[in-house]
Amino acid sequence: MEVVVILFFFGLSAGVVAKIKGSSFFIWFMIGAVLPMIGTIAAVLYRNEREEERRTCPECGTVLPLYVQVCTRCGRDLEFPEDPPPEAAGTA
Repeated sequence: MEVVVILFFFGLSAGVVAKIKGSSFFIWFMIGAVLPMIGTIAAVLYRNEREEERRTCPECGTVLPLYVQVCTRCGRDLEFPEDPPPEAAGTA
């Protein structure tokens, strides 16, 4: 019984860390519960999706991360912007 409680809390910690970083709570909860220490460490080291630069799809207006090549809503191929995003231009 103690093992189940420990696995639950490792899963919970991985899920909470991942949710704060902008990822799926449930997926990281499962990873943290199946691979207790490794899953939590991986969630901490995983990239922060909230700080990713974003762009708008010209067809449907969905806001997507810059690295997405096809709009997940309408399926349009997105061109990589030639100009830097406005928030990146001010830091240079």
